[in-house]
Parts: sequence; C-alpha cells; structure tokens
Amino acid sequence: MFAPLQNDSFLRACLRQPTEHTPIWLMRQAGRYLPEYRATREKAGSFMGLATNTDYATEVTLQPLERFPLDAAILFSDILTVPDAMGLGLSFQQGEGPKFAKVVRDEAAVAALEVPDMDKLRYVFDAVTSIRKALNGRVPLIGFSGSPWTLACYMVEGGGSDDYRLVKSLMYSRPDLMHRILDVNARAVAAYLNAQIEAGAQAVMLFDSWGGVLADGAFQQFSLAYSRAVLSQVKTEHEGQRIPRILFTKGGGLWLEEIADAGADAVGLDWTMNLGAARARVGDRVALQGNLDPNVLFAPPEAVRAQARAVLDSFGAPTPGSGHIFNLGHGISQFTPPESVTALVDEVHSHSRKLRAAI
Repeated sequence: MFAPLQNDSFLRACLRQPTEHTPIWLMRQAGRYLPEYRATREKAGSFMGLATNTDYATEVTLQPLERFPLDAAILFSDILTVPDAMGLGLSFQQGEGPKFAKVVRDEAAVAALEVPDMDKLRYVFDAVTSIRKALNGRVPLIGFSGSPWTLACYMVEGGGSDDYRLVKSLMYSRPDLMHRILDVNARAVAAYLNAQIEAGAQAVMLFDSWGGVLADGAFQQFSLAYSRAVLSQVKTEHEGQRIPRILFTKGGGLWLEEIADAGADAVGLDWTMNLGAARARVGDRVALQGNLDPNVLFAPPEAVRAQARAVLDSFGAPTPGSGHIFNLGHGISQFTPPESVTALVDEVHSHSRKLRAAI
C-alpha cells in the first residue's frame, strides 16, 4: 500500500542503530512560521477547518519538506483532538489559543467521561494515510498525542493556563477524580496512537507538555504513571516493522532517569538539559531527542550554525547502541525566519557527518 522508505535515519536513530548523519525534524515544523502554511490556513478558514480536511492536512504536513531536507514528517493535527472527541467542544479563537465549551471539574463531568469512539477521529486517521501516501517513501511519518496529564490540564482548565490553579486544586482535593480522568485519557490516547499506527504512522510521540509544572511526587503519580500506561498499550510493531515511541516531558530534566524507564524508545529533552550530561545519566537505555533553544533561530545564520554544533558536540560522537535525533527543545516559534531553519538543517547534517568521520 505504501512506497518503500528511502530515508530511515530517523527511525534508526530512535532505535539506537547507526546512521550516516544525525537526523533532524522540528516540533511544529508544519506551521505558522511558513508563509505557505498561512496561505493554506486562510483557505481552510480556521485551524480546525485545516486539521479536519484531509487534503489541507496533507498539504501543510508536506510543506516544510519541500523547503528543507528534514528526516521525518509529523502529522499536522492538534493534541486536543481526543478531548474534543469526548464531546468537550474544542474551538480556536484567533490569538487566544484553544478553548473547550465544556469543562471537567466536578463529579458529574468526570463520571460522564469515557473513551471516545475512534470513528469520531476518522479525519485524523484519513490524514495519516493520505500523508503517508503523499510522502511516497521520502521520510517516515510521526503520529502523536498529548499525554493523559497534559490533556487533563486543558480539560479541567478549559484552555491554556498560567498557573494550573484549577487542575492542581482538583488533583490535591479530589485525587480520586483526577485519577479517573487520567485513566480514561490513558486508554483513549493508547487507542488513538494505535489507530494512527494502523493508518500508516511509522513512529509515535507522546507530548507531556505540562508534566514539568508538577511537584516531585505528584509528577510520578499523576503524569509519569499514565504516560507509562499509554506506552505499555501502544504497538511496538506493525506489519513486521518496528514502531519507535518517543516521550517528551517539557521541564522533566529532574526526573530524566525515571522518564527513560517509562517504556519509550527515545526521550525528548527541552533546552535546559545538557545532552552530554543527559546521556551520561541514562547511558544507552534510550535514544535522546533535542534540544536546541527555539530562540536560537532568531540569531544570524552563523550563530545558528554554531549553536547547532554545540548541541551535537554535547551529545558527542555516536557509539554503537546510542542514538540522537536533533530537534528543538520545544515547538518552533511562529516568528522564526525560514532561512534560519535552512542553516540549522544544513549544519546538523554536515557537522554530524564530520563527527562520524572523526571516529
């Protein structure tokens, strides 16, 4: 059904297998920093109009690959599709971010939660299949979801939050209700990721974007335990192909060893971590992904290149059983000049080849 893969460096690095260069892709690589994305978004009329239209979702997923020789594509979607399918009513207001029409803050709302019928997310799976066909084997396609805890933050708060007051209040005052939300979310996310894999995703990533806002102890109980539950249920193989799983906890450096033991093949790091120190802490138990500060991309091209080299040098020369996927420490800013991405991708490929040649 799908063309054979021509560039598997990303998948190989996730599985800690040798690669000719360090593969690179960027979180939010299909997005607002590209004028062609903004033009397609205008045609679609709204963010959800873009995400729910197979042709538009395919088009914007491929746009960055037309400009930059990236080593992976990531499905264009949003982490909040799962709670939307639970009936919470997701919308995106211009300049305001996501909002839910219904919130989950009391016993009745929590009791009503259930794993959604995956048919409500058919538009996502159709997009995965369409993108995979359109890629024609150029690079692998990554599917993704928000983590159970991160989804819960939005579901309780009703949107983004500065202080997580509502979700943390519920967590501390009614941990039973919070565990019920997280259990439903974990089962839903696992089913969602497995359906993406069946539709054609060749790797999947779990974004625990808000795990780092938790206190030590609470992180393990309310975030990591449920990320682990998802990973234990997600397919590791499909149609004879190994499916790598990536876990990214923003602000999770304190718990790196525990995150590395959660069951993922690769662990994403934000820019506060030194890659060499992280590698020393986890050994070669997992591959590491990251971790350039996205704001580096506002510097001149030579500074971008120097910072890219610094990240590669901090990881060090690859050795048998190690793996590094170059990425940003968080999503790319909408204000990023595309020429900075050109310099970054070129430097990562060229410098990582030199590191291998020096071994």
